Amino acid sequence: MKKLLSILRMEFLVNDYAFKNWRVILFLSFLSLIMIASGHAADRKIFHIAQLSDDLKMLKSKFVEQRTALMNLKMETKIMKELSPLGIGPAKTPPIKIIVKQY
Repeated sequence: MKKLLSILRMEFLVNDYAFKNWRVILFLSFLSLIMIASGHAADRKIFHIAQLSDDLKMLKSKFVEQRTALMNLKMETKIMKELSPLGIGPAKTPPIKIIVKQY
């Protein structure tokens, strides 16, 4: 009972060996501050990674949309429809193949 009362009165902080106790308490406080700071830094990194993954998903969807639009624009029927007012159409004769003989 006497030891419990001495702990509750915090006599270990004011007795003759208090310097050792204070060093341990300060060391443990310093370690706890480092642990809290490292936890906050880890949380910050997790939120940053989540934001970057959302941005990546958005950019991938934009890429797919743009690729689809490009494929539609490259279709022969679309090209013919766009060039018909200019009087340009498909060739009536097939292309001529040029063969070069090497000596």
